Amino acid sequence: QVQLVESGGGSVQAGGSLRLSCAASGVSFSSVCMGWFRQAPSKEREGVAGVGGYGRTIYADSVKGRFTISRDSDKNTLYLDINNLKPEDTGIYYCAADLTSQHYCYSLAPVDFGYWGQGTQVTVSS
Repeated sequence: QVQLVESGGGSVQAGGSLRLSCAASGVSFSSVCMGWFRQAPSKEREGVAGVGGYGRTIYADSVKGRFTISRDSDKNTLYLDINNLKPEDTGIYYCAADLTSQHYCYSLAPVDFGYWGQGTQVTVSS
């Protein structure tokens, strides 16, 4: 049974940094595409970063250079480091797993990810 639990969200000022964590169980990082998504108020959920089983990463253009996805297979934990936070980064951040894409993340479309955590809130003030 796949379980994903996010943590690390909070309220920060613009320009600050955060590290989000996703504790995973029931998946092996070497054979799954793991992704981070966010949903701003009144907006659709969007993918921001992904890492495949082989370790290759993909990012949404809007976050390249500020967001970094990583994983610790020993701890079975996925991370998202966010630097230079902006008010438009405000939203609920989710981690998710796509068990059908084992080696690479081909997409950050939410519909491709079958397992989701409950989310963690990030609020950025100007």
